[in-house]
Amino acid sequence: MNPKRGKAIAVVAGAGAILLLGQAGGLRDYIQESWYQGGQPQAEAVFAMQADDESGQEANLRKEIEAEALKLNEQPIDAVVDRVWKAVPGYNGREVDAQATYLRTVEKRKLAEPGSAEVSKIYYVYREIKPKISLEDLGPQPIYKGNPHKKMAALMINVAWGNEYIKPMLDTLDQEGVKATFFLDGSWLKKNPEMAKEIQARGHEIENHAYSHPNMSQLSKERATLEIVKTKQLLKDTLGVNNTWFAPPSGDFNQRTVEIAAAQGLKTVLWTVDTVDWKNPDPASVIAKISRKAEAGSLILMHPTASSKASLKGIIQALKAKGLKPGTVAETLSSDRLDDPEG
Repeated sequence: MNPKRGKAIAVVAGAGAILLLGQAGGLRDYIQESWYQGGQPQAEAVFAMQADDESGQEANLRKEIEAEALKLNEQPIDAVVDRVWKAVPGYNGREVDAQATYLRTVEKRKLAEPGSAEVSKIYYVYREIKPKISLEDLGPQPIYKGNPHKKMAALMINVAWGNEYIKPMLDTLDQEGVKATFFLDGSWLKKNPEMAKEIQARGHEIENHAYSHPNMSQLSKERATLEIVKTKQLLKDTLGVNNTWFAPPSGDFNQRTVEIAAAQGLKTVLWTVDTVDWKNPDPASVIAKISRKAEAGSLILMHPTASSKASLKGIIQALKAKGLKPGTVAETLSSDRLDDPEG
């Protein structure tokens, strides 16, 4: 036999043996044994072949991730002062974390069933990018809606009366797995601390609705300040709440009101869609109105009334049917993204 041909056959046979042993978990042992038995060049060659193959696969995967990242990355959206809607919050961008995506993909593929789609899937990991301009940077401005790129809608429930409807509404929110924001009138809170604690115990956001339900624009600066501060302190003392948002009673306010609230660290919130439930509309008409008018970022105003008690479930379902996540004011006005940060 030709010596060169015999040597080639031996190398191929040795490579086959190494691959088989590698599958059984013995590749390292075989290389070590070959090394000590004088097969150092042969073992090194096969190990290098496998390393080159793995290196090539790694490089290809990294290139694929980088190429797809260009399509998947999204720039953040700055908060702005709109001519009509006033302060509109920003929305975080996202970018693919290439290294984390690579490591996650390698790990997931190791666990995948051979031949399954998961073997070739890329498991993306994202990181969020904050806007350069946030809601806080806009100064004292009223807020009527969230960012239209964030598919959420907030449920605002202003409470100054209507105790008999609160628990049924809380039960509906529990059943639907939804949290809302309850803006409490301070005088109501003082008379109904246990009811307020029940709202809090159910996991809802609790905020400031002034103290005596006044028309804020008609008050002196001192009286307007007192209305906000008194309820802010009561929320802290009764519920341990660090107040963030202020909803003017009846939606009555002026720029001075916004500035007074801002001086107390509160942002003034109005609404996008009003149920006008205090007029006791037919629940079906309320649901139809929400279905027609609610959009991404909508703040939906209601009160504890017979109409809202009866329509609340339908409102929530109408929002979900439009692809909107019902939630709190804080969630809706946050710049945080809704999508899974690990994609």
